[in-house]
Amino acid sequence: MDTQILEDIGLTNAEIKVYIALLELGSTTAGPLIDRTGLQNSVVHMTLHRLLDKGFASYYMEGKRTHYQASNPKHLLDYIGEKKDRLERLLPELLLRRESAETKAGVETYRGVKGMRQILYELLGAGGMEHHTIGSPVESVMMGEAFWADYHRKRARKGIWAKLIFNESLRGWTEKVTYPKRDLRFLDAGVEPLTETIIRNDTVGILLWTEKPTGILVRDRPLADSYEKYFQLLWQRAKE
Repeated sequence: MDTQILEDIGLTNAEIKVYIALLELGSTTAGPLIDRTGLQNSVVHMTLHRLLDKGFASYYMEGKRTHYQASNPKHLLDYIGEKKDRLERLLPELLLRRESAETKAGVETYRGVKGMRQILYELLGAGGMEHHTIGSPVESVMMGEAFWADYHRKRARKGIWAKLIFNESLRGWTEKVTYPKRDLRFLDAGVEPLTETIIRNDTVGILLWTEKPTGILVRDRPLADSYEKYFQLLWQRAKE
């Protein structure tokens, strides 16, 4: 089972292990949980208390013994919704603090898959009416089909048209995963850099799709204009 999404919504590794064990065991005391998860007694009990606080588990007493059980997994959606509501209430204050801070150099670096998600969403909010991509390689599929489909749906809903120059290695991918509001062309086979460049308005994202990916975000109008000229040159030479 891929439990990455449970980590993404804020559950610790121990919480994930205990919650899944509860789902599998049904109503149970702490002993079988310790055996199933391989965690220490104190860790299991501490984790159970955290799951109870989050509403992911419940308990009842049978004599002097405490029995635990997992709440309905659908509660996870309620949990995400509550966190979203709280964040939306806090967001104006966070934005105000960022705006009141000193403006720093317009270069930001992001690491890992989560960092790549962040840089892509920063680009999504960079303004402008077109999204231009140069050289997306097959390695970018590490983000997952669902992520890319959702990302480009959000782009299209903003009324942003995409012109995408992909590496030839992604041709098969584009035949099964289609994006709305886009034009697509390919670089010649054999030209397979691991670097992808995205130009949005006055912002450039340089994505390095290595085993541990790294992204560089630069907010600079002259640089963006320079990359835009390069994109237009490649667009004329790329093939459909």
